[in-house]
Amino acid sequence: MALPLDDSGADALVAGLPRAAPAALSDETAEDMTASEVLEPGRSLVLSDLAPPSLGAGERLIRLAYRLGVSSSTLTSPFNKPARTRLLATVKCPLQGDRAAGVALRAGHFLVHGVKAPIAQMDFSPSARLTPPFERMIHGFAWLGDLAASAPREQCAPTAERIVSAWLAQNGPNAKGGNRAAGKGPAWNVEHAGNRLLNWLVYAPLILSGQKEQLRGEVLAVAARTARWLDRNVTRADDGLGEVTGWCAITAAGLLLPEGKPRRLFGEAGLVRALGELVADDGGVLSRSPIAQMEAIALLVKLAACYRAAERDPPRAIDAMLHLLVPPLLALMHGDGGLGSWQGAGAVRVDRVAALIEASGVRTRPLKDIRQWGYQRLTGGKTILQVDAAPPPRARHARSGCASTLAFEMSCEGRRIIVNCGGAAFAGGQVPVRIEQGLRATAAHSTLALDNANSTAVLIGGKLGKGVEEVEVDRRLLELANGKASRLEASHDGYAARYGLVHRRILILRDDGSELRGEDLLVPAGKGKRGKIDFAIRFHIGLGIELGLSDDKKGAGLALPDGTYWQFRIASTSAEGELGIEESLWVDGQGRPQPIQQLVLQGMTSRGGGSFSWLLKKIG
Repeated sequence: MALPLDDSGADALVAGLPRAAPAALSDETAEDMTASEVLEPGRSLVLSDLAPPSLGAGERLIRLAYRLGVSSSTLTSPFNKPARTRLLATVKCPLQGDRAAGVALRAGHFLVHGVKAPIAQMDFSPSARLTPPFERMIHGFAWLGDLAASAPREQCAPTAERIVSAWLAQNGPNAKGGNRAAGKGPAWNVEHAGNRLLNWLVYAPLILSGQKEQLRGEVLAVAARTARWLDRNVTRADDGLGEVTGWCAITAAGLLLPEGKPRRLFGEAGLVRALGELVADDGGVLSRSPIAQMEAIALLVKLAACYRAAERDPPRAIDAMLHLLVPPLLALMHGDGGLGSWQGAGAVRVDRVAALIEASGVRTRPLKDIRQWGYQRLTGGKTILQVDAAPPPRARHARSGCASTLAFEMSCEGRRIIVNCGGAAFAGGQVPVRIEQGLRATAAHSTLALDNANSTAVLIGGKLGKGVEEVEVDRRLLELANGKASRLEASHDGYAARYGLVHRRILILRDDGSELRGEDLLVPAGKGKRGKIDFAIRFHIGLGIELGLSDDKKGAGLALPDGTYWQFRIASTSAEGELGIEESLWVDGQGRPQPIQQLVLQGMTSRGGGSFSWLLKKIG
């Protein structure tokens, strides 16, 4: 059990906590600093050319004609009969799926975020009411990669054929409604259709190498029909990632199906344009979601494998984009190799992240200061600090958008100490759909909330409303009397319109990683208002950590499973607040909600502003 702090000498623990005047973000905040230096922005790769690949006049004309609706056969072989649909090459994809999910499939179950669903009882029809994770798995055929990772092809093919046959019976040309049903229902969402076509082409040996000649012909016919449907509908995707998925599938079909050159030229141009609209200059997707970042990387990895199978080099812009996407993702890795819980993502497991990076072939370092994607990464010794220092994504980009501005996560020696709840993107698996909005709220993150309100409005469907519009960030390297430290100061205006207060957070991490000093300030946005307002500063504590509260409710002890011990203490000047322990939950890398606890400093503070200093220090 965690021991509570000894109250004696409590003020000494927080002595020297940085103080900040409300005037300017660049003011000095500690008397013991001897020098400071503004850090340069982290290294950022920027694409110099997002234009379509350079083509000769003839290829430009072919691309234009195909975009206008002229068929591939007319453009490539105008005097011959259209070629029979077949696969021109076998793809060897370096990306490994989830072996456990593949084993479950061979045992007769889909396994989605920890939830098992019997294949025999699965409703594949267009009218089936499936949760979003199951929709993506069933109609996007993401399970093919998992199945391929579970056993040799000969052992997997019967399971793949069984599921494909069941899906085609409900969605193929011989299903009820036939061709009239094409383009209707969740199977014909652009992203699902794109993923399905791409996975069929990449994992074709699983579904085309069996003894069922009729099934093989039907799969190829539906693949060709899907490619033609995407040609016409790819720009109608729900968001940027969905459109990129569709363009990747179109390009892959142009590489691997007969008479595909016009489609390939058309797909490459559209893909480069869509990638430019999906990804910021520093390599982060505009949804700011680690899950979306991983999906974008996985799409380009699969497409690159299709280029290798066709013995062609991908356009330089596509290859450069893959190298651009990896460093920001690495910035959100904790010491255990898994990802932080940001913008709906759970703590994605180390094996999934490692497999993706290995398959990408990109060898690089994480970005520390990601201006547009908005996550700041501070390191000291074996301690890693991740901070959300940007506005939430715009509604048109958000999928599981969260009101997490100025929240942070912290890990030391691979053990997560401060976390966010995360997991909204996994809702529909073991995470109940009914709590999805709660997981996206400000209170589900390790930051300050006023009046139990979100810093940015959380809407249904993963979207966000009004709130944070501007975040100011100042990052410095401090020379202290007894060492060095990284200092991050940021503020947001999410509460300014409603309550007339700006939230400013200062975080100072010592270079040995043994101490994190923090101060949360509420600064009047204009003329100070009278009265008081509720506030709560939450610190969600990592899984397996035992908490003990001090008698004066100004501090707590954190006993980690590895035997190390940390102390948390608030300054005695934070008189308005009282520290308490409450229940919380954390969604792990397999999409399972885990019970944890949280430290909550809460109370009433003046509408004219306030200051709350705290310290998290490693004792042993």
